[in-house]
Amino acid sequence: MDYVTPSELMAETLRAAKRKAGLSVRDMLLRGALAGAFLGFATSLVFIVQTQGVPAIVGAILFPVGFVMLVLLGLELVTGNFAILPPAVAAREIRFGQLLRSWFWVYVGNLVGSAGYALLFYLAITNCGVNNGGPLGDLLRAAAQKKTLAYMAVGGAGWSTALVKAVLCNWMVTVGALLAMVSRSTIGKIVAMWLPILTFFAQGFEHSVVNMFVIPAGMLLHAPVTVGNWWMWNQIPVTLGNILSGSLFTGLALYSTFGARPAAEPVTEIPELAGVNAR
Repeated sequence: MDYVTPSELMAETLRAAKRKAGLSVRDMLLRGALAGAFLGFATSLVFIVQTQGVPAIVGAILFPVGFVMLVLLGLELVTGNFAILPPAVAAREIRFGQLLRSWFWVYVGNLVGSAGYALLFYLAITNCGVNNGGPLGDLLRAAAQKKTLAYMAVGGAGWSTALVKAVLCNWMVTVGALLAMVSRSTIGKIVAMWLPILTFFAQGFEHSVVNMFVIPAGMLLHAPVTVGNWWMWNQIPVTLGNILSGSLFTGLALYSTFGARPAAEPVTEIPELAGVNAR
């Protein structure tokens, strides 16, 4: 059958975690950088669509293309790994130090790829700095300020809002990361991943890797945002929120209810045949 049961899914999650924890630093950085760039492509696609005056939901429908590409290519996205590795620690398949090692290097790789794509995109839409990017530049500058200065303006409540939006975001993103393993067919994987990624993006929640593109792109386009504004009022609280929901609400929650069960559920005996089987 094409469908993978939840118990089988958790077994595959543990195997995936062991593979990810065993990657070299070189591979984590390279695969992480490519994943960050692909999410940057998907995000810039959404901004381009928004300049055409279409409803916002159109952008949300299109955004999962980046996630699908990076998952099918076996790349490394730290927000997905926030859910995949903790169950393996709980099952004692990997050590906590391996989890931190993976999260750190993939995060760095995602940052390099996202920021690198932001620079290339800036050069493309401004003719290498000749203009301000037009309407597309305006949208990116506004987005960068909304994700930083708007939170800063309300102090602790803004920081907390970024954290909560990040929790809600990665709850869905990590469900998408696990649903990538719920089907054995390529089309099944694509459809399963698409649903939760569309759901998070349509509601404007905060994703740490997406923001690694959006905010630097806005800064390159001269949004009045400093590196300190970016990290203090967005990147730090959003990363923490992404870790919280990915680890607790998806990875460990599903492991606690399905992980201890056998991959193949036992067949319940039909009462009417019990006497026959006993003969």
